[in-house]
Amino acid sequence: MKTRASLATGFTAAGLAFAILLIPPMAFSQEASAELTAPQVFDLADARRASGAIDDAIALYDALSNDPESDVRAEARYRKGLMLADAGRYDEAAIAFRALLDEKPGAVAARLELARMLAALGRETDARRELRQAQAAGIPVEAAPLVEQFAAALRSPQRVGGSFELNLAPDTNINRATQARTLDTIVAPLTLSDDARAQSGLGVRTAGQVYGRIGISDRLSFVPRLSAVANLYGDERFSDVSASALVGLEWRNASDRISASFGQTYRWFAGDPYGQTDVLSVDWVHPLTNRSQLVVSASAGDATYEQNPLQDGGLYDASVSYERALSSRSGVTLTGSATRQAAADRGYATWSGGGAAGAWLEMRWGTVFTSIGARRTEADERLFLFPDRRKEWLMTARAGMTFRRIVFAGLSPTVRLNVEDNGSSVGIYDYRRLAMEFGVARAF
Repeated sequence: MKTRASLATGFTAAGLAFAILLIPPMAFSQEASAELTAPQVFDLADARRASGAIDDAIALYDALSNDPESDVRAEARYRKGLMLADAGRYDEAAIAFRALLDEKPGAVAARLELARMLAALGRETDARRELRQAQAAGIPVEAAPLVEQFAAALRSPQRVGGSFELNLAPDTNINRATQARTLDTIVAPLTLSDDARAQSGLGVRTAGQVYGRIGISDRLSFVPRLSAVANLYGDERFSDVSASALVGLEWRNASDRISASFGQTYRWFAGDPYGQTDVLSVDWVHPLTNRSQLVVSASAGDATYEQNPLQDGGLYDASVSYERALSSRSGVTLTGSATRQAAADRGYATWSGGGAAGAWLEMRWGTVFTSIGARRTEADERLFLFPDRRKEWLMTARAGMTFRRIVFAGLSPTVRLNVEDNGSSVGIYDYRRLAMEFGVARAF
């Protein structure tokens, strides 16, 4: 496979080109149509590209992308991706490389180019995942040192970046409430109103973030970040909105990345202020092998609740996550975490901990992902009204797919299924929930 790719990440264009040229080239089909052979169409597309007629070249490459021969389709997508990358159209280039990889996941050169595009778009975490999957696919021994240098130099040149998602979300329990009509208390059975019981509904879920990265030195950057998540329903009593503003520093060397940030998080429920948390967090990303990495996170905060001051107190969290690429198509993630919620009333103070396992698989139509988790929570003491101290197990399961073969404006449809079962000794916390999400996500 030919390439003349260049890197804005500090790794030389000649070095990466040499690394990719060591990978066996893709063959051409002898015919692309009844009138022109595939090589002739490629020559015509390359000529239009050289003359600056990019749209004409795209049309020709797209025609070749429907050729009966898989190698012709792959070569057309690869050349189209390189051309779009040279033109600075990184989103479109990433879509072309991803389409190639959906059909030929072992095309290492295309995966390296996709990693380069993701980094250029500010999605460095995703870029490094692609590099791990490239390593899992197998890189020629001669090229491995250069690819490792590419990985070490990989970083986002973007000063400003962000993400956004929008989903339609039918849910059997939008307020995560019990289905029971009455609860036992130390005084007498408590009859719950309909609003306090499980409510189903159709809502809209949106999430987004925007960040900046301002270089202080080669290894140190100043990173401000804004993010928000909203679950909105026609009945505003169940709408839940959170937003946070953080500022911090990010330090990195050839392999590790350490970031520290502080700021505030706000939450509104039913349109009214619900709580505020001042938070300090630290994250460490460390590659273990060329296929795996470790992410360690810790945070400490001080939470204030507008409606119930008895819940006010410190909030401390720690987690460790291990991610490994199993092949060029698949990978797994294992996570363990622990949380301490302090409170003015020890009935609201809790310890919790648990683990989760996730996996993803790239297929021709898109990416399938799934995860399961279990979490144990125990309160320090019982709440005044209830006879038992809070003890519960939360079981979660999630599965979904992003359909990347369907692309519009750089977005692809996605569907997710979420299941939760929280079995609690305190009836008000006992609930079950089944929710779907239908939305759009980046096509790469």
